Amino acid sequence: MKKLTGAQIMIESLLAEGVDTIFGYPGGAILPTYDALMTSPALRHILVRHEQGAAHMAEGYARVSGRPGVVLVTSGPGATNTVTGIADAYMDSTPLVVVTGQVSTNMIGNDAFQEADVIGITRPCTKHNYLIRDVHDIARVVKEAFYIAGSGRPGPVLIDFPKDVQTAQAPFKYPEKVEIRGYKPTLKGNDRQIEKALEAIESAERPLFYVGGGVQWSDASAPLTELVHGLKIPITTTVMALGVYPSSDPLCLGMLGMHGGYWTNMAVYHCDTLIAIGARFDDRVTGRVSDFAPNVKTIIHVDIDPSSISKNIKVHIPIVGDIKEVVQAMLKRVKSQESLAPRQQIWAEWHKQIMQWKAEKPLPYEKSGPEGEVKPRELLEEVYNLTKGEAIIATDVGQHQMWTAQMLPFNRPRSFLTSGGLGTMGYGLPAGIGAYFAAPDRQVVVISGDGSIQMNIQELATAVQYQVPVKVIILNNYHLGMVRQWQEKFYDGRYSHSYMDAMPNFVKLAEAYGARGFRIEKAKDLAATLREAFVTPGPVLVDAVIPQSEGVFPMVPAGNAMHEMLFA
Repeated sequence: MKKLTGAQIMIESLLAEGVDTIFGYPGGAILPTYDALMTSPALRHILVRHEQGAAHMAEGYARVSGRPGVVLVTSGPGATNTVTGIADAYMDSTPLVVVTGQVSTNMIGNDAFQEADVIGITRPCTKHNYLIRDVHDIARVVKEAFYIAGSGRPGPVLIDFPKDVQTAQAPFKYPEKVEIRGYKPTLKGNDRQIEKALEAIESAERPLFYVGGGVQWSDASAPLTELVHGLKIPITTTVMALGVYPSSDPLCLGMLGMHGGYWTNMAVYHCDTLIAIGARFDDRVTGRVSDFAPNVKTIIHVDIDPSSISKNIKVHIPIVGDIKEVVQAMLKRVKSQESLAPRQQIWAEWHKQIMQWKAEKPLPYEKSGPEGEVKPRELLEEVYNLTKGEAIIATDVGQHQMWTAQMLPFNRPRSFLTSGGLGTMGYGLPAGIGAYFAAPDRQVVVISGDGSIQMNIQELATAVQYQVPVKVIILNNYHLGMVRQWQEKFYDGRYSHSYMDAMPNFVKLAEAYGARGFRIEKAKDLAATLREAFVTPGPVLVDAVIPQSEGVFPMVPAGNAMHEMLFA
């Protein structure tokens, strides 16, 4: 059998996994693999400008495609620069396979040039990681890495790849299956627990679905939508689940939590049966744990990760399994049962009460005059009109992120990309670029802030190089807006280092990168400028000035219960 180098085996293994796109940046310790990449035209390599950008691009690619994103970088600083993206993927259950170059095996531990213990560094923020010491192990490790990354609760897997292993030779035979002792995710939910869950739902007076990002990873949007429609029970989503259930449906309440609607948080407060599916009860949803859903009698929790169940909130009916399988099993049983019409009349009154709360305290919306500054909601409405709600929207982290989550309707899964658990500024632009390579037929829009965009703005050069037609809109208030809001509300208006008094000219900066730039200062120019930006070919950056004092409300202060909201 013909022998290949370890680098060639790595490339052939990636091809065997169906990989078509790699995001990376070359360097000394990974050069043998980059050399092997030259002879594999089936693998498209996207040259980033910073390794953190590569990780976020791979996240965006994974979130839109449903397949693991792949990163290829060198050792030392190349590897450590990916750590923020890896930690982000770990928190948000995003499948990545990150291949890092490493110094030769005989140099590991000797403080060699560009050596870093990336295995030790990433152990807390990867689902698993490998250091390959034998060329014969490469194919098996890659097969296992993709299986671990994409199965169960998805997450990042790192493969540390020493230079001498890349140049060593061995026969190549890719494994047909994976068998890992101790790692066997439960896919089928327990039938008795499913029956108990449905019995609890059918006896409820104020039931509520609470769904998270796990629904998206399980590709369970369609059966979940059918189940909710069939039962006619209202549904609220986390920020990571926006789009898994159509926002336009009357049963959809929108986002819950720290910046959720008043009506949504009140629904959680008053519900008697909470059906949590693919959500992890994080602190941005629960608020003060002791007062979370105080009127609830039964909490049902469906999740493929058993460690997430009862971790933060004690649940009464746990169901461990693949969400799609469990929801389909629930749907089958609901269809086979007698009419729920009498119970649904009670649920309709419950839904009517929630809509009354919404009418009492809707999201704040103050229109500006034609000579006034651009209001965030007006801008987002215009984006929605231009894209007809069909775009992939990627955000950074801050006020603009929460305005987008609150105000933009999402009717398709895999349409909203944001950093949820880690809250990573600098995520949006590279994630949007990665999304384009996963779905080049869809419009990609990045919503960012003047602080966040500067974290990874160098990836605008990547967009220009590959002519990615991403439209980047900066909501510019010359502040770290969310920091300023917290300082205003909780630090007596002491704005410690949250004002940027050396802001770049974003239009000139875009042009310096080879992109088009636009600036909007008045509301009267909003519609026409955005229309021009969206019909301009290639990458475009729009700098939209918004009021400095604009806040995100409602808001639940840290340590408060979810019904204890600020409205201004």
